[in-house]
Amino acid sequence: MNWRFWENITMDDYIQLGISIAIILVAFLIRKIFIKYVFYLFVKLTNNSKTEFLNAALKAFEKPLRFLFVVIGIYIALAYFPFISQKAELVGQLLSISVIIAVAWWLYNLSSSSSLFFKKIGETLNFEVDQILLPFLSKALRFIIIAIALSIIAQEFGYDVSGFVAGLGLGGLAFALAAQEVIKNLFGGVVIITEKPFSIGDWIMTPSVEGTVEDINFRSTIIRTFQDSLVTIPNATLSNEPITNWSLMGKRQISFTLGVTYETSKEQLDNVLDKIRTYLKNNEDIHPETIFVKFSEYNENSLDIMFYLFTKTTAWEEHLDIKEAMNFKIMDILEEEGVEVAFPTRSIYFNDQDQTGRAS
Repeated sequence: MNWRFWENITMDDYIQLGISIAIILVAFLIRKIFIKYVFYLFVKLTNNSKTEFLNAALKAFEKPLRFLFVVIGIYIALAYFPFISQKAELVGQLLSISVIIAVAWWLYNLSSSSSLFFKKIGETLNFEVDQILLPFLSKALRFIIIAIALSIIAQEFGYDVSGFVAGLGLGGLAFALAAQEVIKNLFGGVVIITEKPFSIGDWIMTPSVEGTVEDINFRSTIIRTFQDSLVTIPNATLSNEPITNWSLMGKRQISFTLGVTYETSKEQLDNVLDKIRTYLKNNEDIHPETIFVKFSEYNENSLDIMFYLFTKTTAWEEHLDIKEAMNFKIMDILEEEGVEVAFPTRSIYFNDQDQTGRAS
């Protein structure tokens, strides 16, 4: 420790140091009072549909404002601080950088995917901004905000940003070769967003994975499988695969074959088919456009009835409930008509003959 430094400190220096610390503490106190009473008052006053965007802008500015109060308090305290001059070039640079950070921070918060910024753009341009496009645009805008803020900060310290960018052009070919996979995935993401084969929350199936879409970013799409694991697929891969979007189903299929025994008479089979068709046509949960219940073929062990129909709901659990109720009703109809469900059987006929080959 440099004891000579402390020996040169006078009582006035201690007083000025105390004043500096007191100013910073007062800045914290004023910040708390201002945020709690003045700032939140403006937030409440703008909390209506007419000033909805202003309200969102104020909320986004809360944390940057807290930061600015501390910066201003420190800057004022430096006027009394005995060891650092308020007029020093570095202090001025740090003050400018703090303001830049606060503004960038505010714009960063304002450009979140859940903000009103994109909603207002959609209303102005009369198009719907879907759930996939919102996060993608939000991330792109946030990246631009950070890049601009960093370039302005670099210029504050005297760095030639334009020269740096020009220097990148010299290695552009090498950079493009190294980043070709990133570029492929970026364009793959653009294809997914523009064609919109799915949205966040949709249940999709591809040759690679099946599950619910959770997020899409510049490089990849994140899908949660039905085993509750997360799968990350590069956008370039996903955009080149066939995608089945089960969430876009307008109705959900039921298709199976029911076999009855060969002991079933034509009259019994005709009655069964008629009762089942009547039940399905009068069932409000079954889609009325496509209902096929047909005696389709003679199987090896059964007379086969083909069922091909759709439920109105696409929700899996509701679909299963309707299918279960239908199966119970079919059992009741079969029981009423005395018809049995077939199962694999084999009939063996013996020709009883004695050893001489004559029938006994």
